[in-house]
Amino acid sequence: MSVDGFLARPDDALDFLHTGEQEPHGFKEFLASVDVVVIGRRTFDVVLKFGHLALYGKKRVIVLCGRPLNLSSDTSGVVEQMSGEPIEIVAQLRSLGFKHAYIDGGITIQRFLASGLIDRLVITRVPVLIGAGIPLFGRLPRDIKLRLIATRSYNGGLVQSEYEIGS
Repeated sequence: MSVDGFLARPDDALDFLHTGEQEPHGFKEFLASVDVVVIGRRTFDVVLKFGHLALYGKKRVIVLCGRPLNLSSDTSGVVEQMSGEPIEIVAQLRSLGFKHAYIDGGITIQRFLASGLIDRLVITRVPVLIGAGIPLFGRLPRDIKLRLIATRSYNGGLVQSEYEIGS
């Protein structure tokens, strides 16, 4: 996200995220540690539009959407759809044997956080201010306490902070 907290520009553009992206910053290792990617419909559409589905490799990608998705042959076998409240999604994922999910997309992250279903946050800030856009965090029903695990900085200017969710 940008230093001022945005995941994307108001028009969903991600161009500012390219700052420092060539520099290894642990994303590949993090992705290797998860069983499944859970992504919101709007984020999924952006990922497809920009051809970034390959970022997830062969991981199963669950798209959260209440209306039918047109999953082309380009995504078959890797992408599937689920709908429901976050607690229901987690129950479905557990029943399929998944234990460690990567939650992606602003609204999806916000919903899972508000439901108390995220236990760790890894936030990488790109050294740019964009002034407006789609925020990582929105309104919450209560304060969510975080415990800092680590902060790492990279030569290209990226700063990554890892937090455990407190009680």
